[in-house]
Amino acid sequence: MFNAFKQSAKALSSNMSRTVLTTLGIVIGISTVILVLSAGAGFRSLINAQVDALGSNTLFVQTRVPPTTKNRAAGSRGAGGSFSGVTITTLKQRDLDEIKKVPNVVNDYGIVTGMAVSSYRDNKKSTIYYGASADRFVIDQHTLKEGRFYTKAEDSGAEQVVVLGSKLATDLFNQEDPLGKLVRIGSLNFQVIGVYNPQGGIGGGMDDELAYIPMGTAQKKMLGIDYMSIVIIQVQDVKLNDVTMANITSILMRNHNITDPAKNDFEIQSQAQALDTFNVIFNGITILLIAIAAISLIVGGVGIMNIMYVVVTERTAEIGLKKALGAKNKDILNEFLIESVLVTVIGGIIGILLGSFLGWLVSLIATANSLDWTFLVPLYAIGIGFGVSAAIGIGFGVLPARSAAKMDPITALQYE
Repeated sequence: MFNAFKQSAKALSSNMSRTVLTTLGIVIGISTVILVLSAGAGFRSLINAQVDALGSNTLFVQTRVPPTTKNRAAGSRGAGGSFSGVTITTLKQRDLDEIKKVPNVVNDYGIVTGMAVSSYRDNKKSTIYYGASADRFVIDQHTLKEGRFYTKAEDSGAEQVVVLGSKLATDLFNQEDPLGKLVRIGSLNFQVIGVYNPQGGIGGGMDDELAYIPMGTAQKKMLGIDYMSIVIIQVQDVKLNDVTMANITSILMRNHNITDPAKNDFEIQSQAQALDTFNVIFNGITILLIAIAAISLIVGGVGIMNIMYVVVTERTAEIGLKKALGAKNKDILNEFLIESVLVTVIGGIIGILLGSFLGWLVSLIATANSLDWTFLVPLYAIGIGFGVSAAIGIGFGVLPARSAAKMDPITALQYE
């Protein structure tokens, strides 16, 4: 076996250009698999960071158009309960007040959103403003770079104060200190009372470009509404989520005069359910990307098989000589099979290193954009890389190796 290994290594080194081109398909396929799994691990770390920032003990209530036949035919539901132009207006402060009385509920707050042009002097930017109750800052664990959050009194009084996302503050004020200054959002002037630390986020740092204003201000002065689109609820014990969600459902159905659960104009979801949904979607995407990478591996394997048949043909006379000198079929089989496996294992090692490097570059780009991204190459990814490369070497190398092993020595010696 050792002699077969030396012969295989010598044969590969004697024609380096062909060896490099043969391993290229394996390198691309394995590096893609490693990159996908590494980036997936980093993206999961980002999601976990977002969940930790909001709190794993939270529930979401979002308005929706009841899924009637007419609505299903019209199209899919949009954010905030909008369905082909239909907006649900039933989620109101009364609901929040009653939800807060549920035994397992610690706190809650509502959300409304809108878009307007924000400006300071000559700097203008289209901005999404985020109206939320002051209780948001009790649940939300993001921290301020400077300044303070608005208070309940400022919320109930519809005061024109704003907390800026870090990027929005930079875009509007450049290097100037924004605290205490007035920024115009839409047709109103708001006093800047705080600036968030960079939050990053799933949307590529979109949270850093938001303007955060009191719920009362957003409803009364900006949008002219008295309803909310989303409610965030903090619970004390996540083990009681099911009971808590059932209690909240009863409250909302009663307040919204709904008797049939199938006609609910809201939906409730826990963080665990949201993560489960994300994991299902993300796992599907990962499998799809790995399947695409597998095509490259199969192409590389076919290339290896083709090259090995060429090598067998080139060394026909050598095979005949070795068999005439006493080499057995298994000796010839081992030599060519080891040569095939060597090509793929070398390609696998290079692919693992290249994929890890690319995964590291992705993490650098993500962290440079203020995303809480952790660089990680899972051990199972490395195992997959080695296992797949060895399997391809054996699977696609066995036929050429058997072809060489079964050659008749007399016929092989006569080959020119």
